[in-house]
Amino acid sequence: MSNSSQTETGAPEEAPLSEEERRKRLPPAAQRALAEADARRAERAAQEAARPRELGGQDGPEPTRYGDWEKKGILSDF
Repeated sequence: MSNSSQTETGAPEEAPLSEEERRKRLPPAAQRALAEADARRAERAAQEAARPRELGGQDGPEPTRYGDWEKKGILSDF
């Protein structure tokens, strides 16, 4: 075996594409969908940043949403 950069068929490997190059090769509908998803993510991040921080709360994700296993399986809502 040689250390050359070739596939099993003997063809040279292509360099991996960047995220931008992969998106450019997608159909227009897929590009629009990805742009809409990016916009939703940015909007959600802005909403999360604008939300006031909880004082004295526990660290990590909300246990009622992500499972009560975080605190030894104990869940209280009062």
